[in-house]
Amino acid sequence: MILQMSPLISGPTLLSSYRLNPLLFSKRQRCMKLPHWNFNRTKQKFFAVAAAENNKDTLPKTFDFTSEERIYNWWESQGYFKPNFERGSDPFVISMPPPNVTGSLHMGHAMFVTLEDIMVRYHRMKGRPTLWLPGTDHAGIATQLVVEKMLAAEGIKRVELSRDEFTKRVWEWKEKYGGTITSQIKRLGASCDWTRERFTLDEQLSRAVVEAFIRLHEKGLIYQGSYMVNWSPNLQTAVSDLEVEYSEEPGTLYYIKYRVAGRSDFLTIATTRPETLFGDVALAVNPQDEHYSQFIGMMAIVPMTYGRHVPIISDKYVDKEFGTGVLKISPGHDHNDYLLARKLGLPILNVMNKDGTLNEVAGLFRGLDRFEARKKLWSDLEETGLAVKKEPHTLRVPRSQRGGEVIEPLVSKQWFVTMEPLAEKALHAVEKGELTIMPERFEKIYNHWLSNIKDWCISRQLWWGHRIPVWYIVGKEEEYIVARNADEALEKAHQKYGKNVEIYQDPDVLDTWFSSALWPFSTLGWPDVSADDFKKFYPTTMLETGHDILFFWVARMVMMGIEFTGSVPFSHVYLHGLIRDSQGRKMSKTLGNVIDPIDTIKEFGADALRFTISLGTAGQDLSLSIERLTANKAFTNKLWNAGKFILQNLPSQNDISRWEILLAYKFDEEECLCKAPLPECWVVSKLHMLIDTVTASYDKYFFGDVGRETYDFFWSDFADWYIEASKARLYRSEYDSDAIIAQAVLLYVFENILKLLHPFMPFVTEELWQSLRKRKEALIVSPWPQTSLPRHMSAIKRFENLQSLTRAIRNARAEYSVEPAKRISASIVANEEVIQYISKEKEVLALLSRLDLLNVHFTESPPGDANQSVHLVASEGLEAYLPLADMVDISAEVQRLSKRLSKMQSEYDGLIARLSSSKFVEKAPEDVVRGVQEKAAEAEEKINLTKNRLAFLRSTVMVTK
Repeated sequence: MILQMSPLISGPTLLSSYRLNPLLFSKRQRCMKLPHWNFNRTKQKFFAVAAAENNKDTLPKTFDFTSEERIYNWWESQGYFKPNFERGSDPFVISMPPPNVTGSLHMGHAMFVTLEDIMVRYHRMKGRPTLWLPGTDHAGIATQLVVEKMLAAEGIKRVELSRDEFTKRVWEWKEKYGGTITSQIKRLGASCDWTRERFTLDEQLSRAVVEAFIRLHEKGLIYQGSYMVNWSPNLQTAVSDLEVEYSEEPGTLYYIKYRVAGRSDFLTIATTRPETLFGDVALAVNPQDEHYSQFIGMMAIVPMTYGRHVPIISDKYVDKEFGTGVLKISPGHDHNDYLLARKLGLPILNVMNKDGTLNEVAGLFRGLDRFEARKKLWSDLEETGLAVKKEPHTLRVPRSQRGGEVIEPLVSKQWFVTMEPLAEKALHAVEKGELTIMPERFEKIYNHWLSNIKDWCISRQLWWGHRIPVWYIVGKEEEYIVARNADEALEKAHQKYGKNVEIYQDPDVLDTWFSSALWPFSTLGWPDVSADDFKKFYPTTMLETGHDILFFWVARMVMMGIEFTGSVPFSHVYLHGLIRDSQGRKMSKTLGNVIDPIDTIKEFGADALRFTISLGTAGQDLSLSIERLTANKAFTNKLWNAGKFILQNLPSQNDISRWEILLAYKFDEEECLCKAPLPECWVVSKLHMLIDTVTASYDKYFFGDVGRETYDFFWSDFADWYIEASKARLYRSEYDSDAIIAQAVLLYVFENILKLLHPFMPFVTEELWQSLRKRKEALIVSPWPQTSLPRHMSAIKRFENLQSLTRAIRNARAEYSVEPAKRISASIVANEEVIQYISKEKEVLALLSRLDLLNVHFTESPPGDANQSVHLVASEGLEAYLPLADMVDISAEVQRLSKRLSKMQSEYDGLIARLSSSKFVEKAPEDVVRGVQEKAAEAEEKINLTKNRLAFLRSTVMVTK
């Protein structure tokens, strides 16, 4: 019989597809996975002796995750995280996105730490001075909330303390708990320069914030005014548009009658917020709506306001299809109404206090919470007959990203930055190629947002943060002074208003994102442009962060960097996606699907976590599951076991002469590589190809490709094939030339694998690196492998033929259920050229295929017992014949298959009987009938294959007789 190997199959445990398959049962069986061939069980003399001799050099059974902190502390103590200009002058610089000082590590942090550390470790090994500058953000709203809750537990309200007393308590909290996130980031292996760690409220960074405010104000780009903002009643502060999240929620649409003044007619409006009617300044209809054209120019009476009149106007802004087609205009409490009122010159009436209660404009409803007022107002409207109806309506509700409360649109006096002139320069930076955004599709989003940018409200009504550097004149509050500090402000006031003037500072603080926008250069010493770090490391190289803060942070940094330094603050932006659960859902405490990074590290190790979350694609969300973590923990173990095997088969570290022999092999040189035996030449050539591919992927920031390609090479080519093949050499005398070259290749390839994987899996790779031989340097600072090293394509093709032959023999053994320990005979048939290189690797072939070494024959024509053998076609021009009697007891196999055929025939007859029944076919569900038909077809195929196999076996018996 003939078995045809598929060229698409890789790895020694996969089945081939077959050209002629009388010995197989079904397509499903052809796809089964063969058991892994574990040759470690064989206790050969050399292996055991080497292990005993090198006992002091052996590794523990598994990699101990608790050693990660020891390794990390050693790296840091050696100064490896600091930029080193000895090997290069072109620095690679990343500013870490500063996590909130209140935070504890979540998977989003783990994502950016892993990706940035991969970049930094790669470029460090490439010889570039690397600076990864870490720090934390003061997180104005979040931190103030945390401390307020802490004070509440003590029975203290913030307003009961002075501002200085409260901020003192916040600093005390920061000193006690603020380092949590930093220590957790270290657990992930972040190779940051912690000697340069920054905090957004540090003295230097605070000086930069004040300087930025003053310069923008001097250019007329910062102004103060009363405008519509997003107001958080609970937090008592304005919040950015970007800090408001909209959610679809069930609500109510209320229909209310407004009487037309001087007439008996009523106009009915529809609103989702009836409590804002106290702030109505007009009713509006569409000028093309014939139903209401007669009322345009008249006045309407606002319900429950004791007869307050408002005009009835027309504007094409009104949607005729929404509600009744009549719109109430409340410009003090709706963004769209506010814009319409400003366009038409309508007054703005505010009915809301800062705490979300109604003010004196609401009359009898004054002091009621906005939602309580809504209920009471509707009840009163029903009593007066002005309530028409209410109906369910899906609302788009604005909620605070911090507190989750419903945001109130409110006109408030705030500080703003004029953004359009800043945005224009940021747009040109991308157009001119000064800034590259990855993935490229986010450039469109970036451009759209900057092209439609609104002025930025930068003031916040908080106590924790950078105080706005503005001082007011007592008695002349409409006038103010901008200064760098109180002394400078007072001096300016004296010069302008006289010596007796009194001043006080604006109580507001700046939006946290204002200081974050300066992060890439304020952390390097700006506004002191002569600072060493600013001159050496600015502009930075890379900004890596989540795509969800492209506007919050990235675009603002670009605008501020160009404005204050004249340069784009970084040349590349890499945007990662979100981490979701295995079902693709966003992680949340509500769903109970949050995976804690620190718990994950304790169970699976930092390396497995890092490798898992680094395999995604830039900008795309990544699904994280325990199954993936478990698989990559197994990868860590596989790497460790490979290191153990190699270490046990290397000379003792004290055997200097043998080490000199090993290290004399220079596989990065053509002359040395071409002299290597086939398996060694193959694996080194594949490694050199991998180095080129992986290095190119690193340079393109295709980290998922790097991880997968290196994983595949290590697991499939190196561990499953070369390590197994090397045992044929290592089992000989330790002084055998082939054994020595195998040791050299194992060491060379494995050390390069450790280098390629180090940015992903720093801990296990460093531990293995230090264990293999005496080192002059740590892996973290070792040189990156060279590219364009020699490789032999002919050796790769030849070894692939050897692999195909091995797979074919293994598959045949599996099909005939040959016991793993049983060694069988084989005749290998090929032309002279193929026989020449295959026969040289007879021991490797016998070891990998479980052949009887003394009964493996090479010939150019089929053997005499070919008709009593299983015929395998491994590849074109390479075949094998396996004597059937060597593999199975033919008579016993005939009996077993005959019984099996009888059983399969009975099952098939039962299925056919069901399908022959019109009652079953007509009444059973369609999918059930289809399922029985598929089972019958599969059973028929199995029967035919079994019959063919029986015929083949019986013919073999006949030939024997």
